[in-house]
Amino acid sequence: MQKIIPSLWFEKEAKEASEFLVSIFGENSRVINTQLLRNTPSGDADLVTFELRGYRFMAISGGPYFKINPSISFILTFNLAKDRNSYDNLNYFWEKLTQDGKILMPLDKYFFSERFGWVEDKFGISWQLTLIDDEKNERDFITPALMFANERFGFALEATDYYISLFNNSRRVSISRYPMEMGPNNEATMIYSEFILHNQWFAVLDNPYPQNFGFNEAIAFVVACDSQEEVDYFWSKLTFYPEAEQCGWLKDKYGISWQIIPKEYLLMMQTASQQQIDRVLQAVLNMKKLDLTKLKEVFNSIS
Repeated sequence: MQKIIPSLWFEKEAKEASEFLVSIFGENSRVINTQLLRNTPSGDADLVTFELRGYRFMAISGGPYFKINPSISFILTFNLAKDRNSYDNLNYFWEKLTQDGKILMPLDKYFFSERFGWVEDKFGISWQLTLIDDEKNERDFITPALMFANERFGFALEATDYYISLFNNSRRVSISRYPMEMGPNNEATMIYSEFILHNQWFAVLDNPYPQNFGFNEAIAFVVACDSQEEVDYFWSKLTFYPEAEQCGWLKDKYGISWQIIPKEYLLMMQTASQQQIDRVLQAVLNMKKLDLTKLKEVFNSIS
């Protein structure tokens, strides 16, 4: 199972959004599982697990509390060196994702890419589409990108160094700093960096310009933990705001939201009956950090 899974929060469109994206991404894309979470604080909610080109996402229809914004986007990399149809494929994705969406940067040539565009699809998810021609580039097709702006500006390097220190099989791949003529230029600020956490690619941008959005719970990162000890480890290392601790969710000191979840619990719930889901959900709603032993007891109890 993928170690770090982006989790998307929608008011009520989780099923519709996941099916829409699966239809666009096509090959090796599917809805894996849909669960009905009954009697949540938002009422009944759909929880969807799906894959896009083998990259796993989760989505929940959790009510109107959080709204997805471009502070976290997803880069789609089309590499001509590995697929000569990449130019046409990029155009195809651009056409599909811009339908009823919002163009944030027009599809064009930029100093960093021969062809690049940034779009917010009709469900509010931001996608950066970029064309490269590099036989040696090993970036994942889908790469989450974090934008540090406003009060978070200048912390991207520190934050990503910290994340790299927490996960096995992690390293920084590249870093690009601001030229002197572009403004901020010191050891703490960078324009862009790529890094790997547990063999998964991520990107980060340090943006000095005011933005009307920032990190929130609408996009969080699920950490699928191998044991309760690993849950305890990531919880202790990442949690910073006690008021954000609920149902396995936490918020780190940089404003990024995480869900620290036992892998066994995720697998267990995929095959659960509705009665088991209902019992376990009520237990989860009364927890901050998840306790796998207690969840298994509730799951296996006879009502």
